[in-house]
Amino acid sequence: MKITDVKAFGIHSGRDLFVVKVETDEGIYGIGEGGISGRELAMKGAIDHFKPVLVGRDPFEIEDIWQTLFRGGFFPGGTILSAAISAVDIALWDIKGKALGVPVYQLLGGKCRDRVDVYVGFAELGEDTDGAVASAVQRVKEGWRYIRSSPGCAAGTDRFEPVEAVENAIRGWRAVREAVGPTIRMCLDAHTRLSPIHAVQLCRGIEEHRPFFVEDPIRSEEPSALRSVRQQTAVPLAVGEQYSSKWAFRQVIEERLCDYARIDVCNVGGLTEARKVAGWCEVHYIDVIPHNPLGPVSTAACVHLDFAINNFAVQELGGGTGMLPEVFGEQMGLVDNAFGMPTAPGLGVTFDEAEALRRPMQMWDAPRLSRDDGAFTNW
Repeated sequence: MKITDVKAFGIHSGRDLFVVKVETDEGIYGIGEGGISGRELAMKGAIDHFKPVLVGRDPFEIEDIWQTLFRGGFFPGGTILSAAISAVDIALWDIKGKALGVPVYQLLGGKCRDRVDVYVGFAELGEDTDGAVASAVQRVKEGWRYIRSSPGCAAGTDRFEPVEAVENAIRGWRAVREAVGPTIRMCLDAHTRLSPIHAVQLCRGIEEHRPFFVEDPIRSEEPSALRSVRQQTAVPLAVGEQYSSKWAFRQVIEERLCDYARIDVCNVGGLTEARKVAGWCEVHYIDVIPHNPLGPVSTAACVHLDFAINNFAVQELGGGTGMLPEVFGEQMGLVDNAFGMPTAPGLGVTFDEAEALRRPMQMWDAPRLSRDDGAFTNW
């Protein structure tokens, strides 16, 4: 079997999806997804560079292809290249599973569990505490056992002032915990919006109310900054969604600066790299909570990884169930608010190229938040 073509698609879905289709001379195709939303043209440019390298290759040689793409331009990896490599890599695992007639998780080591639990979001913890409580209670009534929120902006604005946001989040967290009871696993995503001192204040303020984790309490560029947060709170910390290779995870894993690894299969380098990071985490007793804000291909790749690793905790639901059914005719579905074991060969997601082309990407960028004085801050 040989690769005959590699196609990239920016697909409009509100927050655009970036999908790569790898075709072979035996009529088997695979699909993958790249995870840098709002930079689809950059990922497509990387795929255009990769295509001459990939055409003619045996798609089963996944590890060697990964090494060639990551290191072959002399300047290794990087955020955009790793996202493009992720899309290709996931597609190659899809091809291999289809060719061998088995689900991808079987190729990654076989099942370690019978279901994959997920978490869903509820309203931000901002000025409207009553609204956040009502949203969380509704999620619990729907049967969700894991729920997540974030510190919010000032009502009706893109203004995020940390001191005010931390106070609102602590007040809201306490009210939600009282409303939903002690058994619901509550999670909080700071989304890299806080400095270490404000992150510590937030973690200490909700510590007694047992968060399942606090995610991305600070920015990701300097992992050692996590040490000051780690040393001043017992709250479980979850980090890693912005990391684009196993090397980016090195310090937080080896120094155990996090409790959960937020591996993004569509950014870190695909299933090949995600499996390596997960194994490394296992050595340090760190569990995995895959990041998944994307589409059906990302969701499927995450779920196959979740079934195949022992140190899995919970899966972010994201937007990948029932999204764009005209494009993705078959995709992962939930049963009792969890993912059941996949049975279809490969990823189990089908792709209609013609329908994808009818929904071309539209330029999208992340929201821009600011402080009270107008200074830029992270979304």
